[in-house]
Amino acid sequence: MDHARLYLPLLIGGLAIVASVGAARLASRAGLPVLLAYLGVGLILGEDVLGVDFGDERLAHDLGNAALAIILVEGGLATRWRSLRPVIAPAMLLATIGVVVSVGVTAAGAVLLIGTDWRLALLLGAIVASTDAAAVFSVLRSLPLPGRLAGLLEAESGFNDAPTVILVSVLSIGTLHWTTPLEVIYQLAIGAAIGLFTGGAGAWVLRRISLPSSGLYPIAAFGAGIVAFGAAGFAHGSGFLAAYLAGILLGNSSLPHRRAVQSFAEGLGWVAQIGLFVMLGLLVTPHELPAVILPALLVGGVLLLAARPLSIAVSLLPWRLPWREQIFLSWAGLRGAVPIVLATIPVVNGVPGSERLFNIVFVLVVAFTLIQGPTLPWLARRLGLSSPDPIQDMQVESAPLDALAADLLYLSVTPGSRLHGCEVYELRLPAPAAVTLVVRDGDAFVPSRDTRLRLGDELLVVTGAANREEVEARIRSVAESGALARWYARRRKS
Repeated sequence: MDHARLYLPLLIGGLAIVASVGAARLASRAGLPVLLAYLGVGLILGEDVLGVDFGDERLAHDLGNAALAIILVEGGLATRWRSLRPVIAPAMLLATIGVVVSVGVTAAGAVLLIGTDWRLALLLGAIVASTDAAAVFSVLRSLPLPGRLAGLLEAESGFNDAPTVILVSVLSIGTLHWTTPLEVIYQLAIGAAIGLFTGGAGAWVLRRISLPSSGLYPIAAFGAGIVAFGAAGFAHGSGFLAAYLAGILLGNSSLPHRRAVQSFAEGLGWVAQIGLFVMLGLLVTPHELPAVILPALLVGGVLLLAARPLSIAVSLLPWRLPWREQIFLSWAGLRGAVPIVLATIPVVNGVPGSERLFNIVFVLVVAFTLIQGPTLPWLARRLGLSSPDPIQDMQVESAPLDALAADLLYLSVTPGSRLHGCEVYELRLPAPAAVTLVVRDGDAFVPSRDTRLRLGDELLVVTGAANREEVEARIRSVAESGALARWYARRRKS
């Protein structure tokens, strides 16, 4: 057995994860986005420093898509419907009309400023057009922003990956055609349908089945999101949109052990981010980057100062957003792993000039993450958009009773039953058992100890599984003999 072949990659991978976590801690204390720490670990491990040679763009593209799917499922699971609902329409316009405007303006700037041809310019514009879900989810959730603004940024970053992936793929294979809009609509529609169906079906099943361990619920929920991604891709739809929508439905469906589901998803999301950015850091060749610093800064300047603000203004025109929010939205268009992963598509397809394009995108992402990320809290305060004490989302969780070693008993007060007229405390149920709900004439209420039961009442009783038989026997005895059932029982024994 070749021990080096098995254990050396695991050793390097484990050290990379540990180093990334430590680097993330240092980056956060310095006020820098943690994704740069992960990229830095990849660069240090790479061929120009420690000598790890990784140059498989196709493998990087496939692994990158898988990591982005995990990140989008996690983002969907963490998105609350009440914050998403008011911003769905503007987020969809930002993810479509806004992307088109941004691509056009950025491409024009690339042609004029760095002299690239129109095909590469459009590719560059499409690659950097969408905001990055990983960057937005990790940075903005630590900012105390108004709910509508934070929801709009998160929804946009979740939705706009799908159209940009389609656009980059089309441009990498050929040129734009009159059928391109129809292809985009088809892929988005298929992805949305599969994501909604899979998320809804997964939530329905998980609420109705009893699994042998609570730890299986997070795995099943997250697996449903990955199924949506794979099924949509297999059907030539948008897997990214399917994964995000499935995550939203699952995360807002009162799943059993919801807090555990979200914690599990968050952990997987961090692992995906670390692996993705370290891999992308390995993929780049550092000594080739100085030659593209100026082109990357010029194109990034066009994107940040012209393309992004114009796309915001055009897309959100019907909503008349205050200028302060428009400025923040323009500056908060964070780029991260998505553009770098998308930049591997033309490389895999052998587009001339695509390797230089990849280096430009990498430098652009790093440079403007350094510019935008640390300044977002300051800008939010200057614009009066940050609230000092944000209200935290309260987590309410449901769990199957078998996981709690408990049983739920249902009974009704039928004609002739001596339960009629008894007060709840007179049931004298053995501990731990309690009448938790009474349904009377179609109205449900929580009874007090003095609530008098009536004919036709329906009762829900929660009891420990170990004393279920004792509780049932007590209820039956009261139904037969009334509140004095225990006295009658003692008298018969004597």
